[in-house]
Amino acid sequence: MIEFVRVDGRRRTGFSLKKHLALTSVSLLAVIAGSNTGWAGAAPEASVEEIVVTGTRVVRDGYEAPTPLTVVGVEALENAANANVADFVNTLPSLAGSQMPQTSQASVSSGLAGLNTLNLRNLGSSRTLVLLDGQRSVASSVTGLTDVNNIPQALVSRVDIVTGGASAAYGSDALSGVVNFVLDRTFTGIKGEVSGGITTYGDGENWKTALTGGFPIAGGRGHILLNAEASKFYGIQETHRDWNSLGALIINNPAYTATNGQPRQLKVFQGALGQGSPGGIITNTALQGIEFGPGGVPRQFNYGSIIAPPYIVGGDWQSTRTNQFQALDADQSRKGGFFRASYDLADNVNVFAQASYNNAILYVIDGYQFNVANLTVRTGNPFIPASVQAQMTARGITQFTLGTMNQDIPPFGTLNNRTTRRGVVGINGTFDAGGSAWTWDAYYQVGETKSAERTTSTTQKDKFANAIDVVTNPATGLPACRATLTSPGNGCIPWNLMGIGVNGQAALNYILGGNSMSAPGMAYRVQWFKQDVMAANITGEPFELWAGPVSLALGAEHRTEKVRGITDPDSAANNWFVGNYLPNFGKYKVTEGYIETVIPLAKDASWGRSLDLNGAVRATNYSTSGYVTTWKVGATYTPIDDLRFRVTRSRDIRAPNLAELFQAGSANTNSVIDPFNNDQTVQYQGFAVGNPDLEPEIADTWGLGVVVQPQFLPGFQASFDYYRIDIADAIGNVGAQQIVNFCFEGNQAFCSAITRGLVNGVNVITRIRTSPFNLIVQEARGFDVETSYRTPLDALVEEWSGDLTLRFLATRYLRNYSSNGFNPPTDTVGQNAGGGPAKWRWVASMAYDADPYNVNFTARGVSKGVYNNAWIQCTTGCPTSTTTNITMNDQQIAGAVYFDLSGSYTFLQTDDGTEAEAFLNIRNLFDKDPVIIHNGPGGTSYLTINANANMYDIMGRVFRVGVRFRQ
Repeated sequence: MIEFVRVDGRRRTGFSLKKHLALTSVSLLAVIAGSNTGWAGAAPEASVEEIVVTGTRVVRDGYEAPTPLTVVGVEALENAANANVADFVNTLPSLAGSQMPQTSQASVSSGLAGLNTLNLRNLGSSRTLVLLDGQRSVASSVTGLTDVNNIPQALVSRVDIVTGGASAAYGSDALSGVVNFVLDRTFTGIKGEVSGGITTYGDGENWKTALTGGFPIAGGRGHILLNAEASKFYGIQETHRDWNSLGALIINNPAYTATNGQPRQLKVFQGALGQGSPGGIITNTALQGIEFGPGGVPRQFNYGSIIAPPYIVGGDWQSTRTNQFQALDADQSRKGGFFRASYDLADNVNVFAQASYNNAILYVIDGYQFNVANLTVRTGNPFIPASVQAQMTARGITQFTLGTMNQDIPPFGTLNNRTTRRGVVGINGTFDAGGSAWTWDAYYQVGETKSAERTTSTTQKDKFANAIDVVTNPATGLPACRATLTSPGNGCIPWNLMGIGVNGQAALNYILGGNSMSAPGMAYRVQWFKQDVMAANITGEPFELWAGPVSLALGAEHRTEKVRGITDPDSAANNWFVGNYLPNFGKYKVTEGYIETVIPLAKDASWGRSLDLNGAVRATNYSTSGYVTTWKVGATYTPIDDLRFRVTRSRDIRAPNLAELFQAGSANTNSVIDPFNNDQTVQYQGFAVGNPDLEPEIADTWGLGVVVQPQFLPGFQASFDYYRIDIADAIGNVGAQQIVNFCFEGNQAFCSAITRGLVNGVNVITRIRTSPFNLIVQEARGFDVETSYRTPLDALVEEWSGDLTLRFLATRYLRNYSSNGFNPPTDTVGQNAGGGPAKWRWVASMAYDADPYNVNFTARGVSKGVYNNAWIQCTTGCPTSTTTNITMNDQQIAGAVYFDLSGSYTFLQTDDGTEAEAFLNIRNLFDKDPVIIHNGPGGTSYLTINANANMYDIMGRVFRVGVRFRQ
């Protein structure tokens, strides 16, 4: 028999490992004793036996484990009343930089829009292993990311978050940690939920329904579990918020010189695009500044007080501001089903089969098609207003350059449809050998995600080029495409670039194109990601030492990952404005085995209550990159009952994913600043491809911690854990702007990635090729603080009733940087604009529980930061600005604190166990605006909302109400 700590602190023996094998498959830190808020997954006493907390794959008490962990229980998930579990998990301080639908509006060509992923330590979601009941799940993208929305959320009993390297125990991708979603697989009865939400602005409406049933069969030897869920988010496709309407931009200072002491960049308000407008603006010749409005009526544009191409400050900035047309939140429809059947073949052998289905459809707007000062209009174009044509004729102007946001073309966006199917069959059981109980399991899993990725309202390049080159047909006197005169019957319909509301549906249909595989204006790709896994594990205690039994775990796993796809002909020919998907093909196999042990070295000695040593070794062979060994060594030391120390040292890995290895190429349209052409902003097409020569990342991880559980203060406990992760051969990309900058500084290796061509007689950048490679080093350091206190109020004042729970979690990020070997590393900690984690992330909660009421008040915050740690803030006397150490007039970014309020009321309780409760959640209780982020100067900053959704609350006050029932 093995001892376990019950949530009330007493010991319990005679525990059956058979029932709970899958719950022991992730390294855990602790169960917070008696936490009715569910933060720590504590359960009522009647269900104590449903919780197993381990420090490794070897069964051990939670606080005795050497690896730190945060546990979120079902009560906390229900009390938060979020629309999905990822929204709650991502508020935890140890997670930073996770992808959400609110942060992926611009992920058009990558096909990643709409995913809900998890990112521990801000090291990238690909370095966080997401498990379901300790098992892997098929990826939702070619990058290997798991969409958390595919988890059957109504069945989640707790979430275990291992905040340390765990590759030796769980394999590749666990470099920064593991998030394990533990399901209530023995649920019996019926439960359901109906809920909905809306923002205080009357938008963002959504609803969710879920129904779950669990039934014993065959006289209790078997169990059936069914779950169905559906949700709908109607999205916010335009960002009409006051904080987004101030014209916040970073511009290049037009007055800057290397010697005049002025900053290179300026943070400004009332900034907007000056080389493009909704209906078009002339950007060169003596006609520069003529803007075309509704009906094509020309007027003179007021450039304001500062002109810093492509931006202006002041003047008519409101008329060219376009970031309000990017979506604030995506339109999403989700539905899913889960089935599980288990049966006891014998008292000590259980077989099971489970299947799940999830479908998600997402639509999100990214913005209007941008042509920033890169279109040519020739004299004689019949769409040129007569007054403008007269000036061209009088001044001998044969052509001019036009910049436009093409407001007659609907805004382009993403329409993704993902379907994930997963099936698992397995067997588990127990047996006695050597005087101790052994637990074993084996399973086979197959999963496939079909991802249909579409870009909407994007034009075909060839047809758009033909349609805007317009002349007068000498035979009819009507506007005609120049190409039609030499190729009659080509179907070209002229497109008027000058004005708003000046084009008809037929012209629009022509430039949107279409082909046999896609509708007009729709680039298209379908990909299939398939995963096969076979695994087996065994856990037991082969013998006993002077300090207790030695625990042992053994296991093996074989996994295959592959991708295949198809695309439309125009994407294959790179003929869309955005989209241009290419299908990916690739495959790799992984075979691995591990052994892990916990060895007690002391118990109730004069110098300490206990000392345990934990070790693990995993041998892994990748078909693409060969053999690698990972390992972990850890120890826990308890000098007195109130105090426990822990330390871990591990070697962890992450092998390159399918995209990093085999990506055929995805194209995107963006802008960079070209220092070869006086820092002009130029529009280019990016082209990302894989690198089959990548090697695995190798990380050395340290963890040091202390746990305090003072006996003189029952219900209080605290922990402090320091971490350091050093990654060698880290896989990463050099950004497009960095490639241009490095080339300008003389590094010819980067110049080869740049393609140039003539546009309006100027040799400009037209394409930039990016590819992942193994960086020299990446490093992350920080520490976590966690405290909790729970007490019945009558222990404080006899007349009071109910229970009070207080909890505080915080992560201090100390260091987070990478070096690519070409420029000095820049630490991203405190870069609140989006490049790195805030220095501090924290969440504090206070919960009052007095049946039938429950009230929770939460505060969550991030500390202040800057735009870039390498930049230099100055207004006068500035040093010479460089591409790394840019000088800027103001790079401070404020921190923020947000408050949430939630509560529930059980309005129905019957003797047969039927319960029904109503709940309310108000997120961002005081409707605090996000801190304004100034975007620019490169990229498509004129399209981007002025907020960092990964760090600040962008939705405003959000109400959510609903009803739950259980029988």
